[in-house]
Amino acid sequence: MLFSGSDQNEETPMAFYELRQYVIRPGCMAEWVKMFDSVIVPFQVARGHVVGGSFRGETDESVFVWLRRFESEAERERLYKAVYEDPEWTGVISPKVGALIERETIKVQRLTPTGSSVLR
Repeated sequence: MLFSGSDQNEETPMAFYELRQYVIRPGCMAEWVKMFDSVIVPFQVARGHVVGGSFRGETDESVFVWLRRFESEAERERLYKAVYEDPEWTGVISPKVGALIERETIKVQRLTPTGSSVLR
């Protein structure tokens, strides 16, 4: 994922986003949002992640999406390791996540901003 600047020979890595789409288990949205806001986001931000936003469905209580920003693939790999290999994540947070979301339905889409995007 590269972006060519004004110099055709100069290529610099382009930041990208990860759009994560979750299905929340029936009756668990309030608990999920509370955990996401008070546990998951602070945990990930403390390890270097940039969370660009999170959203719940307006009328569908099963819909939850959020965005994470990465400067490069190398940064994404480093930050994934910092979060998902941390003993606190594997032993404490991850089991609670699995009780609230349907992990088997998680969708992750990588996105790059267009020229008119306010998210860069």
